[in-house]
Formats: sequence, C-alpha cells, structure tokens
Amino acid sequence: MRLRPRSIRSRDTLIAAVLAALAFTAVAAGIDLAVRDAMRNDVLEETQRSARRVSAAVREGALAGPVIPNDSGDADDPGGRDRVQVQVVRRGRVVAATPGALGRPPVSRLWPSSDERIVDAIRCTGRGPGGDCTMLVVIRTTTAPDSAVVYAARPMPSLLVTGLLEVLLGVAVLALSGLIARVTWRVVGRTLRPVEQIRAQLAEISATDLSRRVPEPGGEDEIAQLARTANETLDRLERAVARQRQFASDASHELRTPIAGLRANLEDASMHPDDTDLEMAIASALRDTDRLESIVTDLLLLARIGTGGSAAHETIDLAELAASEIRRRPSCLRVRTRLTEGLTVRGVRMQLVRLLDNLLDNAERYADGEVEIEVCRAGPNARLTVTDDGPGIPPADRERVFERFTRLDSARSRSAGGTGLGLAIAREIAQAHSGSLVIEDHPKGARFALHLPLSP
Repeated sequence: MRLRPRSIRSRDTLIAAVLAALAFTAVAAGIDLAVRDAMRNDVLEETQRSARRVSAAVREGALAGPVIPNDSGDADDPGGRDRVQVQVVRRGRVVAATPGALGRPPVSRLWPSSDERIVDAIRCTGRGPGGDCTMLVVIRTTTAPDSAVVYAARPMPSLLVTGLLEVLLGVAVLALSGLIARVTWRVVGRTLRPVEQIRAQLAEISATDLSRRVPEPGGEDEIAQLARTANETLDRLERAVARQRQFASDASHELRTPIAGLRANLEDASMHPDDTDLEMAIASALRDTDRLESIVTDLLLLARIGTGGSAAHETIDLAELAASEIRRRPSCLRVRTRLTEGLTVRGVRMQLVRLLDNLLDNAERYADGEVEIEVCRAGPNARLTVTDDGPGIPPADRERVFERFTRLDSARSRSAGGTGLGLAIAREIAQAHSGSLVIEDHPKGARFALHLPLSP
C-alpha cells in the first residue's frame, strides 16, 4: 500500500497537521501541568489555613464544644464554608468536628510524629473517573504523647479528578490542528494553482502546435520564474522545430533541380554512350555535384546556427578579423578599408568569418569596380559595413534578399554562382550573436551594416 500522499498539497497539509498536533500537544501538556499545580496549591493553601486555625484553637483551649464553626470559606465564596471538613481526634476518638464531619469516624489513621508535626497528602478512594480524591492536612497540636491531632480534608476539584481538563485540552488540540490543516490546505492549493495551470497548458501543447505559452503569474517568486523558464524553453523548442521544418522544406525543394539534372545527364550518357562526350558529361556531373554539396553544406550550417551547439565563443577583434579575410581573398576589384582597431566582440570565429565572406562575395558579385569595408564604434556596438558601387537594392526588396533562395532578377540566377543562401546565413549568424544585419541607404550601390555588441 502507498501510505505517502501523492500530491504536494496533501503531503504539506498532513505534515502541517502533524507538526501542529505535536506542538499543541506539548503546549497542552504544559498548560495541564500548570493548571493542576495552581489548583492543587489553592486547595492545599485553603485546607492548611483551616487546619492551622483549628490547631491554634485546640492549643489555646478556645474550642467551646464538639462543633467547630466552619468559616474557612472566603467572603466572596459563601459555598466555600462547606468545602473543608475538620476533625479533632484524641486517643483515636473524634472529640470535635465541623458540622459535616461530626459523628463520623476519623478521616484518616495518619498520625504525625513529634518531629514532623504537619503532614499533607492526597487520598483517593475508588478507581477510574468515578473515584474521589481529597486533600488531607494533618497537624499534631503539641509534642506530648497524648497530643490531639487535627485532620482537615478538602475534596479535590472534579476538573482534576475526572480527567475533564485533559479531555478539554485534547479537544482544543484536535480543533486547532484541524484549523491549521484547513488553512494549510487552502493556502497550498492557492499557491499551487498556477502550477496546475502550467501543467495543464503544457499537457495540451503538442509538437504540431508550439505557439501556445503557459500563463505567467506576476511577481518574482519561484512559480513566476518557473513559468518564464517554461515559456523560454518553448520558444527555443519552437525555433528548433521551425529550423528543422525549414531545413526539410529547403532541402526537398532546392535539391530536386540539381539532382534531376545530374540524373538526366547520367541517364543520357548511359543510354547513348557512343554519342556522349564523356569529358563534358563528367564536367557537368561534377558541377551538379558541387552545387549539391554547397547547398547541403549551407543548409546544415543554417540548421546549426543559434542552436547552442558546442562551438566555443571567444573574444575577437573585428578589425583584425576583417583585415585578415581581405588579405586572404584574391580580388580583381579595388578594396578600400577604414578599420578601427580595438573593437572586440564575443562570438564563434568560424561563423563570423563565414558572415564576412558571404558579404564580401555578394559585394564582389555586384560591384562595378570598388568595394569598401569599414569597422567603427556605434554606441555600445561594433559596426562593420560592406559597401559596393553596383546597381544597389530597391528599398522594397531590402528584406527579401535575406530570405532563403530569393533572387530579385535574372542577374541573381543560379548560374551567377552561389546557392542563394549566403545573405540568409549572414543574418542568422548576426542574430545568433545578439546582433543585426541590415541594408542601409547609400548614394550608390548597396551597403550592408552589421552591428554586434561590444564585449565587456
């Protein structure tokens, strides 16, 4: 059997109830002892006062007869006059007593010694809740062998004898523990209500619909942080799934044409080997294979960018990186540079190299004769611009060029080189590095501006 409650709410309520019961039981035990001690002391004091009064009267010979007036009660408690019963016993016989004890045998056979003249004790008759208990005070009036003995008896309060005090305290403990359990149940339920809403929302989110988000409660407590973390995780998951779907869509669409061309050339060569120029067929097949390889490489890079892979980030001097890439690339165009050194960013070196190469490839493809590269500071960012003196890009198309496989005119056909993914890859890399890549206005040609946050 499973004894442990399954829900946090039930467990917290059970723990709170048990702890409350233990705490209240300890408090109740302390109250019980304190009340018993206080009531016992009151009874003892009242009984001793009556016994001492009668004992003094016996020593002084002031008793006028066998009846002892019962005036031990307080002025404010007339009924207290009958609570304490007193007897004076000499040689085993009751010689004087209060009206309620007159004519009865001695209340006790306890006989104090001459060394200990005063003795007090509690005497109980019967067992269980129905028994009676009496506070007994015995005083030997003198040290003489035939000294009279005064017996004073006072019934103990029923609250202490019947166990009623413990019953009342037990009921109070159960009531307070139940109250604590109810309050805990309501408070924990209200606290966990947002968690249940988050759980229900997550249960409804499927791989086919990742656009939904869990409700975010206000505040900065753990539940609010859990909701925000869950939504951030769903954002990353949605982006990852979108990349996967985009990769599958692009691959199925863009690989079909070169594969079809390669298959057609190979089938033609296979069906008409005597009429086929082998060198030309091989060259054509290699061109299609190269294009397939380029497309697959670019698509895989797009799928990996920003997914939090194992690529290590490092501090990179943007001007040094640009100068190194310009020196490495042979170009028949005039290349002008304005590079401000000391502007460092954090990123993956190979990805930033690929970004710069794609921008330079694009600029060289459409420039008439000159390309300009500039690195400078722009507020909290490092700014890198690549400008060509070509025909430029109309403002209406400046966002379209960053879409995958987008070509604005016949000059941007596949025969012009490239896979149509260069600028899309460049923007993805910029965004993965918390930056941006846009096309800015320029009097002649196109200017691509990259902004990356400076490293601290």
